[in-house]
Amino acid sequence: MVPSGIAAHPSGAVPERGPAARRQALVQILRLAGAPVAGARLAERLGVSRQVIVQDVTVLRASGEPIVATPRGYLWTLPARPEPQYGCRQVVAVSHGPDDIEAELNAVCELGGRVVDVIVEHPVYGELRGLVMTASRADVQEFVANLKDSGAAPLLTLTGGPHLHTIEAPSQARLDTIASRLRELGFLMEG
Repeated sequence: MVPSGIAAHPSGAVPERGPAARRQALVQILRLAGAPVAGARLAERLGVSRQVIVQDVTVLRASGEPIVATPRGYLWTLPARPEPQYGCRQVVAVSHGPDDIEAELNAVCELGGRVVDVIVEHPVYGELRGLVMTASRADVQEFVANLKDSGAAPLLTLTGGPHLHTIEAPSQARLDTIASRLRELGFLMEG
């Protein structure tokens, strides 16, 4: 659905009225969506290339629009550190190689948790954070497939394995159970 006030082409694409109008339409689409929207879908909807969407989002973010790139697409109004949706939140330190990402994420999701993000410490840039946003096996499968299809290295490769995850769960008891499972798998780092 095209936001009100924006006429659509018969193909469903929004007619080009210049970059400012396109960016306004982009923000309206993201605001109304309430969930991540893939860049390719936005490009199709607005009748431009995926690269134009990337450029538009960059300009919009620089102007203060709260747009975040997630593994599932662009999301409007998601703060850099989203508020807990599952009741309790905890940051855990873990370490493993790239081949264990799926097992780690599934361990959290199978116990009713949600992996919000991954955080690594870079020697030049400092803290780097990427949204993960997985709460089910399907989410994990999609995340892992996107990682493989992109050819991008996971953030944990920057540190040789050690990284942090923000995990959410309905209760502290559930977070404790998740930590125990990560410990059993040999992923949890403890001091």
